[in-house]
Amino acid sequence: MNIGFLEATSLAPLPAFLTSLSLGLLIGLERERNPASKAGLRTFALVALLGTLTGLIAERTGSPWILAAGLGLVGAMMIAAYARDKRPGEDTADPGTTSVAAVCVCYGLGVLIWLGYPTLAIMLGVITTMLLYFKPELHGMSQSLTRQDLLSILQFAALSLVILPVLPDQNFGPYHALNPYRIWLMVVLISGISLAGYVALRIAGGRHGVLLLGLLGGMVSSTATSMVYSRHARDPGMLQVAAVVILTANLVVPARLAVLAGVVSPALLPQMLPVLAAALACGAVGTLYWWHKLSRQPVLELPEIRNPTEIRTALGFGLLFGVVLFCSAWLSDAAGSRGLYAVALVSGLTDVDAITLSTLRLYDLGKLQALQAVSAIVLALVSNIVFKLGLVLTVGGAALARRCAPPMLAAAAGAGVVLAFLPG
Repeated sequence: MNIGFLEATSLAPLPAFLTSLSLGLLIGLERERNPASKAGLRTFALVALLGTLTGLIAERTGSPWILAAGLGLVGAMMIAAYARDKRPGEDTADPGTTSVAAVCVCYGLGVLIWLGYPTLAIMLGVITTMLLYFKPELHGMSQSLTRQDLLSILQFAALSLVILPVLPDQNFGPYHALNPYRIWLMVVLISGISLAGYVALRIAGGRHGVLLLGLLGGMVSSTATSMVYSRHARDPGMLQVAAVVILTANLVVPARLAVLAGVVSPALLPQMLPVLAAALACGAVGTLYWWHKLSRQPVLELPEIRNPTEIRTALGFGLLFGVVLFCSAWLSDAAGSRGLYAVALVSGLTDVDAITLSTLRLYDLGKLQALQAVSAIVLALVSNIVFKLGLVLTVGGAALARRCAPPMLAAAAGAGVVLAFLPG
């Protein structure tokens, strides 16, 4: 009995070493494919095991300096390997710094596993392997981005990593509806979604077809995309293309609202999903109809859309979100659910995200019931659809409106019908 207990105790660290071995083999498998790499499967596996082993020894002996000594040894070993095997005239474009860094990370992951963070180590190991594997794609992406694109990325980093952490996470003002941290978090969320579409749009352009243009344009701004392609629709050769791009961009809106609900207020998502799914399905039927009727013809590149992460734009959205949040709380308190519905109709004309995020926030605070919150979001969605239809008719003309109106109105009607049958 005592022998079994001792054996069990002595083998207790085994799962940690097995996890380290697996991570080392994963990273080493990718490096094994690189002929210039001086470390492969065996080296990375051994380095990961070394990290866990040094962590164990440092803990049991109370000597944390062993961890630093192990890292220094691994780094020196890799540097010496590259220096020793360097031949005269050999290409110096890749001095092996990536592999050296990867080995050091692998060692650190082994230590992290022993310190009791296996899930974090596994996540970091997978990310490390992806960064190593997708080198050509990452290089091509960096070459495709312009100075303005990099500026937008830096601006988003400032919004999320510089400004957000210093804002107080505390409720202020009447009805305790204004929280600077939460308001700015919504700014970061919207800017991040827009930036993702903006960057993808800059990389992909119009090479991957009309549907992709609509999807990417809708991620940046369905309203801006509707405006741009409504102008193009004045050209008879672009009428069908413009209709499909506008309809596809507007299909992104219910999908985006579902993502926002899932991130901000997951508890409301089961009530929102049927409504948004109905809007998406009803709008998709008409969109697919016009897509199948679209003949093969050259597709114009989507014109430049304003950088979604400019500070002025972010401040404008933050101000709008705060005003809508305060007005929603005030009207909800003064006039019940009818006040919130009035705000949803008005704010949805220009921006459906602000009222959606405000409504989700009020629902989380317990100021709204589920049906009230979903109803407000649907009203904002319908209001937004009506506004963009007016834009299409005014800018693009009657021919474009005849193509866009049935699918867009069907989306609004589908959401409304499902909403009517939701339990109160």
